[in-house]
Amino acid sequence: MFQIINILAAAPAQAAVEGEGVVQEIARTFGLNGPMFFSQCVSFFIVILLLKKFAFGPILNMLELRSKRIEEGEEKLKRIEKQLAESEESTKIVLAEANSQAQRLIDESKESAAHINEQATQKALAEAAQIKERAQKDAENQVQQMRAELKQEFGRLVAATTTQVTGKVLTDADQDRINKEALASVEG
Repeated sequence: MFQIINILAAAPAQAAVEGEGVVQEIARTFGLNGPMFFSQCVSFFIVILLLKKFAFGPILNMLELRSKRIEEGEEKLKRIEKQLAESEESTKIVLAEANSQAQRLIDESKESAAHINEQATQKALAEAAQIKERAQKDAENQVQQMRAELKQEFGRLVAATTTQVTGKVLTDADQDRINKEALASVEG
């Protein structure tokens, strides 16, 4: 690099001596050929235009499309996150309502079960009272039936005993009179 600076610094002094210009000296030192330089510049600009049109343009368009897609994806992600938050909130609300309704149904079921239990208990008590009443009536009927049978048996035994004691055969009228007298003495 220092050599280039030394050459450039020495070039004006030599050019003045020899009668050439600085530009011509630099061109001669570096081997610059005018028509060749011009054709290289034209070729360079043609290559730049071709690259811009066929290489850099599509690449830049593709990068721009990707950046748009990324931005759209980020926007969609934000919308989805917002919708997710809203749906979570609505889910919490729905769950709270469902829990409230479930608790209300449980309370109603408990009340209904208690009411049904109370009705069943009252029905069972009523049936038990009816059964007890029927049993008492049946017992009274059986006692009356047994009394009637005892009275008949007692009358028969009295008549049989009287027949054996007196030794005579009693008539139906005598048996009825003795039965009535014996029953009156037993009941009294």
